[in-house]
Amino acid sequence: MPELPEVEVVRRGLERWVSGRTVAEVQVLHPRAVRRHLGGAEDFAARLRGRRTGVVRRRGKYLWLPFDDDAAAESVLAHLGMSGQLLVQPAEAPDEKHLRIRVRFADDAGTELRFVDQRTFGGLSLHDTVPGDLEGLPDVIAHIARDPLDPAFDETAFHTALRRRRTTIKRALLDQSLISGVGNIYADEALWRSRLHYDRPTATLTRPRSAELLGHVREVMTAALAVGGTSFDSLYVNVNGESGYFERSLDAYGREDE
Repeated sequence: MPELPEVEVVRRGLERWVSGRTVAEVQVLHPRAVRRHLGGAEDFAARLRGRRTGVVRRRGKYLWLPFDDDAAAESVLAHLGMSGQLLVQPAEAPDEKHLRIRVRFADDAGTELRFVDQRTFGGLSLHDTVPGDLEGLPDVIAHIARDPLDPAFDETAFHTALRRRRTTIKRALLDQSLISGVGNIYADEALWRSRLHYDRPTATLTRPRSAELLGHVREVMTAALAVGGTSFDSLYVNVNGESGYFERSLDAYGREDE
C-alpha cells in the first residue's frame, strides 16, 4: 500500500494539474470505486458537477480535494488502497483497463482526471469538512494523526503518547492515530537506521531515542520523495504514470533473508 512519500508525490502532481479547475462532468464506471459515498454513484457525480477545486491536501496516506467556491463545505476524499492511481491524462488517450472514475473539466486544458484501480480496494467519496478547518479536512479522517513532515506535528505530544502506549515500537509507528503516513517500508528503514529492534517496548524509549527515531523517519521519507517514492511494481505511479525509484536505496525492508 502506498505510504506518505508515494501519496505526497501524487498530491503534488494533482496540485499542479487539477487545483483551480471547475468540474464539468463525472463518470463513475464501477460502483465499488464510490462505495464509501453513501449517496451512490449518481449522487457523487451530480454533487461534483460545477464545483471549483481548491488546493489538494494530504494527511498521512489520505488525499483530499477541497472546493474553492461558495457551495457546501465538502471535500472529495481519495484513498488509493492497494492499487489505486490518480492519473492526469489527455482527454483523447485510450481508457485504461481498470478505469473506475473519470472527471472532466470545464476548460480547454485538454486533460482529465482518472481514477484507475485494478483491485478496487481504493475509492473516492464526498464528505463534510471539519467545522472551521482551513484545509477542508474531511470529517471521517479527523481522527488521523498529523504526519512527521507536517509543520504542525507535535513532537512532545508524540513522545508522551509513545511512552504511554503498551505496545512495541513498530506497531506504534504503524498506528495512524499516533503518527500517520508510516507503513511497513518506512518503519523498517527508520528502525534500521536507528538501530532499534521492531519489538522493543515503547515505554523503554527515552526522549532522545524517540527524537532520533523521528528524525530517521523524516530522513528516509524525504529521501524517498526526492526520487518519486517506492515502486515495487507498475501499480505505484505518479499522476503521469511514472514510477519512483527509492526501492533501489532500501536497507532493511524486504531483505530479511540476506
